[in-house]
Amino acid sequence: MGYPRARPRRLRLTRGLRDLVAEARLHPSQLMLPVFVSEAVGEPRPLRGLPWLREYPPVSGELVEYLQSAMDLGVRSFLLFGITPTRDPEASRAWARDGPVQVALRTIRRELGWEPVLAADLCICGYHSEGHCGLPREGRRGRIVDNDSTLEVYRRIAVSQAEAGADIVAPSGMMDGQVAAIRDALESEGYWDVAIMAYSAKYASVFYGPFREAMDSAPRWGDRRSYQMDPRNALEALREVELDLEEGADIVMVKPALAYLDVIRLVKERHPEVPLAAYNVSGEAALVELASREGLAPREALLMEVLTAIRRAGADIIITYHAAEAAKLIREGFNPF
Repeated sequence: MGYPRARPRRLRLTRGLRDLVAEARLHPSQLMLPVFVSEAVGEPRPLRGLPWLREYPPVSGELVEYLQSAMDLGVRSFLLFGITPTRDPEASRAWARDGPVQVALRTIRRELGWEPVLAADLCICGYHSEGHCGLPREGRRGRIVDNDSTLEVYRRIAVSQAEAGADIVAPSGMMDGQVAAIRDALESEGYWDVAIMAYSAKYASVFYGPFREAMDSAPRWGDRRSYQMDPRNALEALREVELDLEEGADIVMVKPALAYLDVIRLVKERHPEVPLAAYNVSGEAALVELASREGLAPREALLMEVLTAIRRAGADIIITYHAAEAAKLIREGFNPF
């Protein structure tokens, strides 16, 4: 009776052997933590829809302490989202000098300097009175989101965020030509050193539910399927990524992450030289919370398996609401594998 000489199990027998040959490794510096700043609150409070997180006043010691505590764990990058009760047809709080994100950026820079990497989400859905990512108008098919007039607003937002201290602006509206418009606006104002992290392949997903609850950013009419990607398409993501790179994007993104691991892999294989972010979105994070709360899976092991899967698929940067918790587990040497 013959026996195979090749025995893959030889390298699985102990944790030391498994760690020695592991292909995907997580480091806290690869994690980006979303941070919610709200001009509707006077003190930190649990975030609606994402109750294990908090929303912070843009000027507060607690906001600075929150970032510092994550940085102490090795997290170095943060993605800021603004919440406001003041919405209008121009989405003016999105680009106002005293808007929530702009004030928070200045607060953090004043207290922590340039050590943290600060990215600012660039969109108007949480600022516009109708809740869409672009400006509405009447078209021959009825009420639509107008692409080109929205780009002018994005230009104003980008410059205001750069002026306030953003390292990265992150356009998430999925308007055609948004990266080119933003790059032109930034460089016209002298902000050549501000990077663009493009939400290049952002799908029209139901996994955004808890986030929309937190931001109160659901559209007041229609939906976002006319500008966000169809979940049935994967190759289309490659075209979206290539267009953004041609227009001047420095980092590209796939969103959601866990439900679109195949898309992450496609993009990374096509563009291995380009930094790739993947957003482990609110609905995906809520599944971890629910499963652990109901005793269906061990929380820490489930979280680390999810994030490792995203990294294994090809993501260089993982945007996750569990960034601080994951960083702590990594620092403590937690290894469920």
